[in-house]
Amino acid sequence: MASRRALQIGGLTVAVGSVYYLYSAGGNPKVAEKKLEHDVSAAGARLKGQDLSQKEAQKKGELLAREAGATLDRTVDNVRADIREADKVITSKMHEAGSKVDQLKDEGSKALHDTSKELQQTADNFDKKVTQKTVEAKSGISSWLGFGK
Repeated sequence: MASRRALQIGGLTVAVGSVYYLYSAGGNPKVAEKKLEHDVSAAGARLKGQDLSQKEAQKKGELLAREAGATLDRTVDNVRADIREADKVITSKMHEAGSKVDQLKDEGSKALHDTSKELQQTADNFDKKVTQKTVEAKSGISSWLGFGK
């Protein structure tokens, strides 16, 4: 009699379970079967100890967050190092350019001074020749008119 009672309780449990899964699947037996399989495998995993508790999941999440944070920190440090290196190169190139500008400025100033000196010398030579020719012409005119030698 006990076995008959157990059989009735078992049959009733299966019937209620079937109705639950069929109802939750919207009356579709294929979807109800998939949900049942999922629940059975999840229950089996819990029994085997493969189910992660909330604390374990939180610990795993914290570990992943620390690893991601460390990776991010390394990336930021690498970028900062690259920026410092680029800054050094830029500063060096600026100093080189400044030196080159100063050198070109000095060369240009010297060339201007030399050109100015040559121009002044040429103007002085021109003045001397004009003065000399004027004196010669004056003496030639004076001698025609009988004023000079």
